[in-house]
Amino acid sequence: MKGEIMKLSVISMTGVLVVILFASCGSPSAGKSGVGRWVSYSGDKDVEKRVDSVLALMTLEEKIGQMTQFSANWSITGPVMSDDFKPYLEKGLVGSIFNATSVEGIRKMQAVAVEKTRLGIPILFGQDVIHGYKTIFPIPLAEACSWDLEMMRRTAEIAAIEAASDGINWTFAPMVDIARDARWGRVMEGAGEDPYLGSRIAEARVIGFQGGADGKALGELHTLLATGKHLAAYGAAESGRDYNPAELSEHTLRNIYLPPYKAAIDAGVGTMMASFNEINGVPATADRWLMTDILRGEWDFTGFVVSDYTGINELVPHGVAEDEKQAAELAVNAGIDMDMTGATFIKYLSQSVREGKVSEEVINNAARRILEIKFLLGLFDNPYRYLDEERAKQNTMTPEFMETARKAVTSSVVLLKNDNRLLPITKESGKTVALIGPLMNDSINLNGEWAGLGDRNKSVPILKGLMEKYRDTSVKLLFAEGSSITGTTPGKIAEAVSVARRADLVIAAMGEDFNWSGEAAVRTDIRLPEPQRELLKALKATGKPLVLISLSGRPLDLSWEDENMDAILQAWFPGTQAGHGIADVIAGDYNPSGKLVMSFPRNVGQIPIYYNQKNTGRPVDLSNESTDYKSNYLDTSITPLYPFGYGLSYTTFSISNVSADKSSIRTTGDKMVVTAHVQNTGDIDGELVVQVYVRDLVGSVTRPVKELKGFQKTALKAGETKQVNFELKSEDLAFYGTDGKKKTEAGDFVLWVAQSSADNSNRIRFSANTPDNAR
Repeated sequence: MKGEIMKLSVISMTGVLVVILFASCGSPSAGKSGVGRWVSYSGDKDVEKRVDSVLALMTLEEKIGQMTQFSANWSITGPVMSDDFKPYLEKGLVGSIFNATSVEGIRKMQAVAVEKTRLGIPILFGQDVIHGYKTIFPIPLAEACSWDLEMMRRTAEIAAIEAASDGINWTFAPMVDIARDARWGRVMEGAGEDPYLGSRIAEARVIGFQGGADGKALGELHTLLATGKHLAAYGAAESGRDYNPAELSEHTLRNIYLPPYKAAIDAGVGTMMASFNEINGVPATADRWLMTDILRGEWDFTGFVVSDYTGINELVPHGVAEDEKQAAELAVNAGIDMDMTGATFIKYLSQSVREGKVSEEVINNAARRILEIKFLLGLFDNPYRYLDEERAKQNTMTPEFMETARKAVTSSVVLLKNDNRLLPITKESGKTVALIGPLMNDSINLNGEWAGLGDRNKSVPILKGLMEKYRDTSVKLLFAEGSSITGTTPGKIAEAVSVARRADLVIAAMGEDFNWSGEAAVRTDIRLPEPQRELLKALKATGKPLVLISLSGRPLDLSWEDENMDAILQAWFPGTQAGHGIADVIAGDYNPSGKLVMSFPRNVGQIPIYYNQKNTGRPVDLSNESTDYKSNYLDTSITPLYPFGYGLSYTTFSISNVSADKSSIRTTGDKMVVTAHVQNTGDIDGELVVQVYVRDLVGSVTRPVKELKGFQKTALKAGETKQVNFELKSEDLAFYGTDGKKKTEAGDFVLWVAQSSADNSNRIRFSANTPDNAR
């Protein structure tokens, strides 16, 4: 070790005299932990050496303990394990604890780990911080509809600040699974159906949680270790049933489902989580091809992999392991580094190593990855560094956080219909408005599922937001509930109808219970519940103009509502500032700009439905879908009710003069610049998400009819025109072919600059050519 000074340090660990060889350019100094057991060096950034020094002290069982996570069961996201983890904690055989909350509670557990065990190795504390910790933002599916990457980065950053201030240092987010099936409840946790947009959002959220790209800010007190989940294709489960198998070709897996996981890794995500489901007969938790060959071999992932909740135990009912011991062996040999709450590693792996079924090298590598993360987080220097009651108070639900949450609501709302410009309802309109529906004065459901430690009673109801918005204005508000989410009576409907008849227009807030989306929340009927539809029909019969605010964790079948409502706002589950943000949109203080990231079906029979479908050998002419022997339906259109990328505004826009700086690009290392003129053709300032789609007309394998390749959210004043520019690189056209390799093929392409995936009005053609044949 040229230029370094070799030093011996002797430290006492619970009566055990240990001699450690350190290599450093500085001199040893006492660590900052509560007991001063671990030696840190001023200026020493060589984490690998520090990790090795710890591993050298550990028994096999202690290493396996680092690979074990237990749940404190203070909140429950899966089956309750009967194992009492306290004895393991006291022996230093716990690497992480899930669901522990509060500075005081976490401090007590950490103190046991660092002050009462043989080696004093600190614990990693994890929590499902999905769309906020105490300040709750719109569900991730809703935020994705903003197409605002900076906003999504910021909301993840705020969630990290709040959670880290409460002692949490690891979140199981972002979920980056592509989802094409609205029946699946966990669509609410992701970014929708498109791999390009999903990849960009995965990157933004990882950077938000971890404080920057490449994990360089990990260890800063305002950051969280992020988790990319669920590897892989959890959103492709058959029939939309949670945990169900996924049958996917490698072509579809690589071209559609894997890109967002790779994007999370490229952004520096520290951990990855295995999915519950199997792919083509192999459960992901036991899939070495996924967890080692692809994740570490192809993608160079250097963090650690955690199973999902009891995912290893579930290899037994999957039918690939005869018992939990074999399940643990399959998982660890596949590449799983940490067992989430299943206790299979800690119970069986020592025996498996003795029997030669698991190598000690596999154990060492897994423990090394986990210890490295703990060093990067600064836990060895000071295991209590995240625990500060005063910091927790100062960094919880601040005015700035509330303002960001309110803006997130406004930018996530999608205007689906607005006949006769019924919205906005300006403060000067002098109208009387009837506010109706089970979710109008509700706060409990607004946070949606996976709502961290958000206080549901503190979320602002829509009624409250509208009352504050129109206070001291000429607008008069009336209220009647009309129904609950799942029930009503003739009397309640009569009361609502009476109120509606006294008004100039009606706003009805309808939708799902928050428990109807999230994990294990699958629905085969995704319409509004019958009592709510009964109420809407009664309101419709009054003849009053009718606005629907739809609150849900998934795309719904709104076919009847689309035919009968005058205006529809898809507000999802908007979080803490729901009422204020929705009121901003209704009053016109914010012009809605949200665009859908999942297609809305006309009925459940169309599912799965998505924009980037294949053409088939008998494509449908959308101008005449009744043609026989085409890939159509007898009873409905093949098109969605509302397509990917769709969303209205209070103003109108046009796109024109689409051009490119060249008509051909080389298949490797080349690019072209596409320009277009975008005009606000209305009389209200607004924002438009300008979208770029490409179609590869002929490929070695069939290609989608359209693929998103770029977007810009552009603000335009009334009447204003701007030029937007997009850079399209040759690698943006690449795909995985039959040989399993990703490449750009020569051929002809169509490119659209559009307002949605269904907008075909502005297109150009170009070609890609090999360098030898470039024109």
